Amino acid sequence: MAKIQEKKIQESHSELQQWQSNIDFIQDEMQFINKLLHSYVFEPRTPNLFERLEQFKKRLLASKENQESLRLEITNHENEIGGIMECSSLPISDSEYCKKHEALKEKMLRYLEDYHTLKSAIYAYAGSILKQRKPAS
Repeated sequence: MAKIQEKKIQESHSELQQWQSNIDFIQDEMQFINKLLHSYVFEPRTPNLFERLEQFKKRLLASKENQESLRLEITNHENEIGGIMECSSLPISDSEYCKKHEALKEKMLRYLEDYHTLKSAIYAYAGSILKQRKPAS
């Protein structure tokens, strides 16, 4: 396998590992956010509290479903690296693999942007309606 092709595969593999790491971290964050949205730390007299929290729960669930689908695509794509490395005559720059990688990269970037937007909205809303006083004993 040519040095350029080998380097391109290594870069792709490294990028895939970074994406997987990002998804793992997001998965942990989602567990925290889900617990936050289901907790009783919000000021109960907030107008439309239940409705807003339900919207965020639904959006978080949809994001989690997208994340799981993306994780599977990343895993499958990473598994293709092994096949490419075994077939040294395949020119990497012309391969279907590179096209898939770029499409997956775009999908990952869109997902990250959407997730960060959702997370920011949840934190901004939640932060503004947290109970300010310790409950009376």
